[in-house]
Amino acid sequence: MATMKDVARLAGVSTSTVSHVVNNTRFVSDEIRERILKAVAELNYSPSALARSLKLNQTRTLGMIVTTSNNPFFAEVVAGVERICYQRGYTLVLCNTEGDPERLRHNLEVLLQKRIDGLLLMCTESHSASAEVFGQRPAIPIVVMDWGPLDSKVDRIQDNSAQGGYLATRHLLEQGHRKIGLITGPLDKLPAQSRLEGYRRALEEAGILFRPEYVVEGDFEFAGGIAGMHQLLALAEPPTAVFAGNDVSAVGVYRALYRAGLQVPQDMSVVGYDDIELARYLTPPLTTIHQPQEDLCRQAVDTLLDRIQGADDAPRLIMLEPALIQRESVRCVR
Repeated sequence: MATMKDVARLAGVSTSTVSHVVNNTRFVSDEIRERILKAVAELNYSPSALARSLKLNQTRTLGMIVTTSNNPFFAEVVAGVERICYQRGYTLVLCNTEGDPERLRHNLEVLLQKRIDGLLLMCTESHSASAEVFGQRPAIPIVVMDWGPLDSKVDRIQDNSAQGGYLATRHLLEQGHRKIGLITGPLDKLPAQSRLEGYRRALEEAGILFRPEYVVEGDFEFAGGIAGMHQLLALAEPPTAVFAGNDVSAVGVYRALYRAGLQVPQDMSVVGYDDIELARYLTPPLTTIHQPQEDLCRQAVDTLLDRIQGADDAPRLIMLEPALIQRESVRCVR
């Protein structure tokens, strides 16, 4: 394998001049640059990524820690982040936690050993566990993507879930529904809390009494949607519409209604949240709240790169605005 010394010898220049051309760190005349590039091509020389990372103290590698989940939203976000990283000339190293704080610690150790330049965090472990882990580690730039510790002094890219919950509930109200159920996510997580807040605000604005029995705590998973819908159907006065805290829960709702011999939207109107790709292929296609995934991924990566490049302003909170996507899962009952 050719070395920089081999290139310098063939081009008749010093190794430092070759380094300046390869790394584009100083002006070199066109004639000398051409000789060096010709030697590079002839010898098939490739600079050592390790040597360059040690010299520049950067590896052009980002880490991402994410909770393993059945929710396709996570997979779609990871794919989007990897695409943006590739466009920016960075490599992404992905680690899953499976909801285990110990795996969170282990994954962080592994990523630090790989000398990542910065970290994207999108995991649902308890806030105290996450804060404890990151509070004990060397400072590296971190951006939290919607899901993560609330008390971290780091940048956050966050969906306006309260507004999303409001939009979902208001749409059902506008279609004439007054008995509206809600299957939340885990209420120790910010997205679930915020979507419940938006639900309550829409009811209050419409003058509809909040009924605690219409709110069921779920887990943002398929099984939680099934169990939550069964619980609502067992009420003496079941709702006529359900706002599922995410699209995965809404899929569970569809399943529970099918088992009960009920149809969407004839017997029960359903609204989801996230607008995962699967939502448009359900029968009927699911009305849902669209999260701007592309913006989430781009803002997260670019904010992290700003920190890596030395931005030292106060931690940023970037709020992304959701939008209602109307399909065919809501019936007008006015």
